[in-house]
Amino acid sequence: GETLLLVDAGRGVIQRLAAAGVFPGMLGAVLITHLHSDHITDLNDVITTRWIMSPQPNPLMIYGPVGMKKVVDGIMMMLGSDIQYRLDHHDDLNDAPAVVVVEVSPADVFTVGEVSVRVGATDHRPCGPTVGFRVEGADATVVLGGDGIPCDTLDELCAGADGYVQTVLRDDLVKLVPLPRFQDILDYHSTVEQAAQTATRAGVGTLVLTHYVPGIAPGQEDEWRALAAAHFAGEIVLGDDLTSVTITRP
Repeated sequence: GETLLLVDAGRGVIQRLAAAGVFPGMLGAVLITHLHSDHITDLNDVITTRWIMSPQPNPLMIYGPVGMKKVVDGIMMMLGSDIQYRLDHHDDLNDAPAVVVVEVSPADVFTVGEVSVRVGATDHRPCGPTVGFRVEGADATVVLGGDGIPCDTLDELCAGADGYVQTVLRDDLVKLVPLPRFQDILDYHSTVEQAAQTATRAGVGTLVLTHYVPGIAPGQEDEWRALAAAHFAGEIVLGDDLTSVTITRP
């Protein structure tokens, strides 16, 4: 069978899922790496759209770091009026959205559908706790690192994985923007080079770069790949929105 996981729920996630041919009711679970707003801002849309589009009760499993329950409780409170409007309007809608939140810690292991998921600590301080997820299926193992800088626990989580997905920035480009608040992001995100070095240390097969800061300008793609290739000899993928990558175990 197929297991569909959503990792983080940032801006426009429902539209991106739809464009990929995935509807919220099809998700096996949502995995949240950390509680920065750009990673959870549309979690409310995932909850409500799954609820409205599911003909039968379809509880949503959400796995995230400590603090996740408080966030979801706040979302449900915010949605209270909307939920009641819809219950009043639809005769076949009888219950509020069913959401099950599991707060996870490093070394936790859980199963979703056909895959096993192991949790590892990441370093995105002062945001914390933050986690990455190692997803192990029959054909491949992939690590979703989320935001953060290189650390021993991330290396351990990635060790021997077939794929590694990492948020990255270009420090040379960020330094061109003379705003202290923008400069602050340099000390808690991996650079392209650092992500490549992590992949090499861990013996990863494919490195997927994503959530770029700044966004990749047209014509710069080879430049970004070259920065990673200087430190990593495996396959390098630029993970633009709606990019599809097939990763298999050698």
